[in-house]
Formats: sequence, C-alpha cells, structure tokens
Amino acid sequence: MYDIERFQQLRDISISMMSHYTKTDWEIVEKLFASETGYQTPKVDIRAVVFQNEKLLFVKEKSDGKWALPGGWADVGYTPTEVAAKEVFEETGYEVDHFKLLAIFDKEKHQPSPSATHVYKIFIGCEIIGGEKKTSIETEEVEFFGENELPNLSIARNTEDQIKEMFAYMKDPQKEKLID
Repeated sequence: MYDIERFQQLRDISISMMSHYTKTDWEIVEKLFASETGYQTPKVDIRAVVFQNEKLLFVKEKSDGKWALPGGWADVGYTPTEVAAKEVFEETGYEVDHFKLLAIFDKEKHQPSPSATHVYKIFIGCEIIGGEKKTSIETEEVEFFGENELPNLSIARNTEDQIKEMFAYMKDPQKEKLID
C-alpha cells in the first residue's frame, strides 16, 4: 500500500519536472505518462525531400505559419516510404515515388530543445510522378524554394542545417548518408 502511494508521488514529481522542463501543461504530460506502457522508445518523424528544378518542396504549416518539408509522424502499419508518399500527397497534392534514404537524425543532437518525447527524424528523397499542387487541412501554402531563398522555417520540424544537407544531396546524389 505504501509503495503504491510512493510510486504515485514519484510519478507526480516526474510529471511536474517534465512539465516545467518542456514548458508543457501538467495535464498533457500526465496523459502522456498514463498512455505510455512498456519500454520507452523514440517516436519517428518522416520528412520527404522533393526537388524540382533545383528547388526544394516546402509546405507552410497552419499550426505555426512556418515552412517545413512535407512529413509527419510515422503511422503504424506503414513503411517509411509509404508514410513519405502519404504525407506528400495529403499535404501537397503531389504523388511521389523513387525513394532514397538520405539521413536519420536524432532530434536531440540537431534540434536540442526540451521535448516530452525523444524523436528520430528520417529524411527520404523522392520524385514527383503525378498529382497537382493543393493545400490541405494542415497546410496554407505549397511552394518550391531554392537554397538561397529559404522561407521562415518551422524549426521544430526541420532546421536550416538539415535543409542545407538536403541541398548537398541534390548536388551530389552519391553523398554518404548521414546517420547519427
């Protein structure tokens, strides 16, 4: 009985610390802790890298008004390339294929900001094979930008250094993959 109370107190202290560290509402962290069972593993964020005429495809996110590579959380039951294709189509209207792994980053090593989750970011190169440009419930705009004309980036989704690495792959497709 006392052990259960102690563990509940320890959980509350942990929630309070995580809430303070990540600047996330206590209730949100509590739900996160309650929903996670078993061994903790990183979440996986898939980003599609789509070039056309030496410009890179971006979407303007409705959530923060900033620009990111198309992508999102990996879905259970989908391969990474299926997630990339699904996210590109949902967010931009384009159909993509010809997938190539470009990089796998540990978000903490490249975007060290407090977060309630640990994230691996997978960057997958692909080519447009069809579809038409359109926005979605998540995106305000869809545009291609050159390396020297980058928009205001959604840093939580992709950093300027990560984008520059993707342009390096465009210039040298044989460039060694980046894996943390």
